Amino acid sequence: MTSAGRLALVGSGEYLPVMQEVEEWLLHDRPGRYVQLATAAAPEGPRSLDNWHQLGAKAAKRLGVEQVIIDVRTREDAGDPKWAALVAGAGLIYLSGGNPGFLARTLVGTLVWQAIEREWRQGAALAGCSAGAMALGGYVPDFRHPRAGGVDGLGIVPDIRVLPHFDRYTKWVPDFAMRPLVAPGTYVVGIDEDTALIGESKIGDQSPAANASNGLETWQFRARGRQSAWRIEADRRYRINSALDLRVNTGH
Repeated sequence: MTSAGRLALVGSGEYLPVMQEVEEWLLHDRPGRYVQLATAAAPEGPRSLDNWHQLGAKAAKRLGVEQVIIDVRTREDAGDPKWAALVAGAGLIYLSGGNPGFLARTLVGTLVWQAIEREWRQGAALAGCSAGAMALGGYVPDFRHPRAGGVDGLGIVPDIRVLPHFDRYTKWVPDFAMRPLVAPGTYVVGIDEDTALIGESKIGDQSPAANASNGLETWQFRARGRQSAWRIEADRRYRINSALDLRVNTGH
């Protein structure tokens, strides 16, 4: 059985030198084809998208790989076979920042998202930064209306709710204000800027029955980067200093 590729949930810093080590780890032993989607920034307009594409080009050049832009701005774009076809052969697929709810709504159930899932499940690495990290969870919270107003995520790591830019976020939001985000059976994870929570399969440590349980596998995630990642429970938070086991929807 082919193992799904590595994962990264990034607090900030996509395509910047500060996070190059994480991108190198994601691309290790994978094709030099760096597929990039700036879809989350589409509501900000063409200038913002162009900026993301330029940053992505610089990152690809530093890494010595090919940049492939999947220029999906609408659900219509996400249903276009020409964009879905460009995902094939990816070594790393990266969802950058912007509006997480828009990103999830735009991609879910489309040809482009099906192509992304297929390539990742066949071994390509998959990363999301800021909005991209939030969208890879099972639920994307709305910080302005934490008890409601969120949307379903893309469900790669179904049990988490991601709070990116966490070090900045907690400067103006007290810990108790995060309480409404905590729900039974979920992990609320804060990821500081210039930091990632990186994960890979534990498939060799699991029984065949566990591996086949509704397409969910238990993976190990660790913090890597300049700062820290955190687990939030009720009105308290705990630094993630060792491996954190999370369920990942590999579809196997």
